Amino acid sequence: MRRKGRSIAAARKWMAAGLLFTLAPAAAESRAWGQGPAGPASTTWTVTIVLPPRLVAGQPATLAVLGTDGKLARGVEVDLGQGARVRTDPIGRAYFTVPTGENYLIAKSQGSSAAALVDQAPSAPANSLAVDARVSLKDTFSICGGGFAGDAEANRVQLRGEPALVLAASPECLVVLASPQTKPGPAAVSVKTPMAERAGETTLVALQYAAPEPPLLAQKKSRLVVTAVGTEDPVRIRIQNESPGVLQFSHGDQQELNTSGGAANQASFEVEAIRSGDYSFQARIVPIADTADAGRYLDAARPLAGENLGKELKKLAQRLKRHPRDAEKVRAELDYILNTVMAGDLRTLLVAARNSL
Repeated sequence: MRRKGRSIAAARKWMAAGLLFTLAPAAAESRAWGQGPAGPASTTWTVTIVLPPRLVAGQPATLAVLGTDGKLARGVEVDLGQGARVRTDPIGRAYFTVPTGENYLIAKSQGSSAAALVDQAPSAPANSLAVDARVSLKDTFSICGGGFAGDAEANRVQLRGEPALVLAASPECLVVLASPQTKPGPAAVSVKTPMAERAGETTLVALQYAAPEPPLLAQKKSRLVVTAVGTEDPVRIRIQNESPGVLQFSHGDQQELNTSGGAANQASFEVEAIRSGDYSFQARIVPIADTADAGRYLDAARPLAGENLGKELKKLAQRLKRHPRDAEKVRAELDYILNTVMAGDLRTLLVAARNSL
């Protein structure tokens, strides 16, 4: 119990800051921009389940659950399939042993679901850590490379010398969140486990937003600007409209844009207010495409898809294997397929495949 007590204290600064932020109508650092009265206090009626990208059959792992406020949520029950259920601890994480017999795991809770790939044996630890070249300062991101502990508390991660919070863990990958004290810019990554200590590097990028220009008025067009702070390299970002009844994006409710690079390093997009009301949007850094993982999810989805769709998914998986540069085209085809697929395990696996691209 002492270790858990220290864990709660260590996580408190992340929980206080939250993982989702609302902006006042002025420049600020955040993941989402909103206008209007603040939302309700912490609730977990709808949750987000955080799993490591890859698990190992029969080995320990850690997941986390976030509430609608973006904060770690305690006391949430998660169904792992095969009769296995876990409940998140006071920090908002849950420890479990990965079921055997499947090449994927789907975790479900309160109408939400998440998928992870399951390896049948742990891989040998790599010499260096595998982490994207540019990751979000305010969002979770993955560190892979094997040789980690499935107990999140047994992995010590530092970014730019600051301790990072490990939300989810498996022998293959960790999912971490930078400390609120960490600054944007080039970052040394250090992971210390009971077995070894390894290093890598990345760049922590903060996305900043300003009030729309000109100010939003009903039936009038305006532009929103996103600035990537911490790098002068172009950054690929995904913008999601979370208030389609109030705000309309000129090129669809989800768009992917590249920032300009250079000192300004901005991306802008056109919006129109449909009517008065509260609105919000979300912007995230797009991870590097992993066509191998996407192909594995597509293969896992085929038995659930029926004959015709199963054949189409097989073609997409083969296309990724033979032509990895077609990832963007496959992603577009998956978006089209997802428009016709109901909620359920099939959709969860297809969303995971799409997100891998």
